[in-house]
Amino acid sequence: MTLIKGHWQLIAIVALVFVFWATPVVLPLKILVVFLHELSHALAIIFTGGSVESFTISPQQGGLVMGRGGNRFLSLSAGYLGSLVIGIGLLIIALRTNWDRVVLGGFGILMLLVTVLYVRDPFAMAFCVGVGTAMLAMAWFLSRPVCDLFLRIIGLTSMIYVPYDIFDDTIRRSGMRSDAYMLAEEFGGTTMLWGSAWLVLSILSIFLCLKYFLGQDSNLRFGLNAR
Repeated sequence: MTLIKGHWQLIAIVALVFVFWATPVVLPLKILVVFLHELSHALAIIFTGGSVESFTISPQQGGLVMGRGGNRFLSLSAGYLGSLVIGIGLLIIALRTNWDRVVLGGFGILMLLVTVLYVRDPFAMAFCVGVGTAMLAMAWFLSRPVCDLFLRIIGLTSMIYVPYDIFDDTIRRSGMRSDAYMLAEEFGGTTMLWGSAWLVLSILSIFLCLKYFLGQDSNLRFGLNAR
């Protein structure tokens, strides 16, 4: 049974995320986006020839990846934009494929693997193991449409959180030691310059993504709708 079709379904999810943004309901999703942020740093380090030494996230929505080697410019730039790309990718998978259960289960396995290899902090271990196990359980026991809905929620939350986080960390609080602050220290420019560039890129990416999918409105279906 179709409850909500097309762009109205996406708008409903975004509206609910905004309504509960400052409550504990959305906090796990925010921390999950922080995990994606730190994962993007780690992948950039590894893919450019470096190695990851440690990986952590905190209940205050912070995180830190320590690594050796790799391309410093790419690894510093990867956090915000990488987590946005992952979020958009999850949304595309949910909207355009039938891989929902496989992707959600793979996401859970990835979280558990990162925990085993790099995470030593108690909170980060508990969060990653708990969420990773929950994703595996959902992929195994729940229907594909329900897994589809979870992927849409994660993807849209990342698309909301990343631009907000960029603005908050690099423009509103430009003196904070953020990725953009370190990039400015090591490669020149200012924190606000790098933050503004990332903000423009993130907003443009979201706009192009939503413009495409809203233009394909007739093909969208609500996450609880069997396909």
